[in-house]
Amino acid sequence: MCQEHTTEPLEPPGTHRAAPPCPCRPADVREAVARAVAERCRATHTHCDTEALADALLVASELTTNAMLHGGGVTGFQVDVSGPGVSLSVSDRSDELPVVVPLADRQGRRRPGGHGWPIVCRLSRDVRVSDLPAGGKCITAVVPLS
Repeated sequence: MCQEHTTEPLEPPGTHRAAPPCPCRPADVREAVARAVAERCRATHTHCDTEALADALLVASELTTNAMLHGGGVTGFQVDVSGPGVSLSVSDRSDELPVVVPLADRQGRRRPGGHGWPIVCRLSRDVRVSDLPAGGKCITAVVPLS
């Protein structure tokens, strides 16, 4: 499970430590995405498009929130900034595919929620859902950065 606070002991040179725990809250995921994009912009001496970054942060937040609400929790997260976009992968425990939920019931009454998956699909250039060997799924969305 994810921890809110971790400490890292000092280790002698040459030792390898385990990977840090995966971010499991939307705020943690947004922070990881912002850091990865900023590092890429710094390394390549390119301007960071703040509107495109905002889209990537929203997609990351929606994928994480959906995993928490509908997928049994976040089991993995990966961000990769390459080429003209940022690839965001969020894994959860559920085998259920994401669906678009009608915003109103049969009587025409509006329902709360139901906006996350359409937002992910609209802001992403590519969205893929993959089954995981041990169960669950991984959703990968590529959000353009320009």
